[in-house]
Parts: sequence; C-alpha cells; structure tokens
Amino acid sequence: MNPAALQLRDIHLPAPISWWPPAPGWWVVVGLFIMLVVIGAWWRHRHQCRYYRRIALSQLAELEERCRQTPQEVALIPELSRLLRHMAILHYPSHNCAGLEGQQWLTFLDQPFDDAPFTTGVGQVLARGPYQRQEQLEHPDQLISLCRRWINHLPAVKPRRMP
Repeated sequence: MNPAALQLRDIHLPAPISWWPPAPGWWVVVGLFIMLVVIGAWWRHRHQCRYYRRIALSQLAELEERCRQTPQEVALIPELSRLLRHMAILHYPSHNCAGLEGQQWLTFLDQPFDDAPFTTGVGQVLARGPYQRQEQLEHPDQLISLCRRWINHLPAVKPRRMP
C-alpha cells in the first residue's frame, strides 16, 4: 500500500475553546450568587427596619422582669406610657402623636386593633394610671401583653443615623 495512493490528510485540531459563552454550570453559579446577594440585602433591610421594635421588646421584657421581682418599686404605668410614646414618635410622624394625651392618646394606640383594647379594655389605665397609686393596678400582665401586642403591630422603619 502506497501512502500517497490513500490520500490521507493530517490530523486537524479543533478550534480553541472560547471563553464566551460560559458553560451552563457557570450560569448556575452566577445565578445563585445574584440570588444570595438579593436575599442578603432584603434580610439586612428587614433586620434594620425592625431594630427599634427589637429594642422596645427587650425594654418591655426588662420592665416585666423588674415588675415580677419587686412589684412595689416599679412604676409600671409611667414606664409603659413612656415606652409606648417613644415608640409612637419613632414610628409615626410626631405631629400625629407627640402632643396627644388622655382619650386621644388611647384612641391613637387603638388604631391597629379592631377591639379597641386601650379605650375600652385594660389599656384605659394608661390615661388615668399616672394619677393613681401603683397598688391599684389589677392586671399588670394583661397590660404588658397588650403593650407587647401594640409594639408588634408597629410599622417597620429604617433606623435614623446620628449626625
């Protein structure tokens, strides 16, 4: 057999692999990375927007613990009123809630609820409580749980930066 008679050609190498478009596995990795960044940004935003709520709930838990340990030494109603007013000013425009007192304040606190627990329920004590003696409070646990319920209904706001 004569090699010239067979008309064989030399081995041809394939063209070099292009860097674009990437393999499907790389598309999956990029998609997962973008999804993780978006989820992380959303979670961080949500976590920051609930910062004041977490602080208020921890202060409420401290107040509740102090009330259980030494109920005679804790002025529960003024402390709860201060905490609720502070949270209202942080979460709502101050012209809506800063100057409210008495029945108007209780009506403002009732806004997120259908059953009006502040104006008709145990929350009434917040309007008249600072003028009564501490021993006259009948249901401190119900009042604390009502305040916790109100704090949990607060709208999410981003924390303000200090200058």
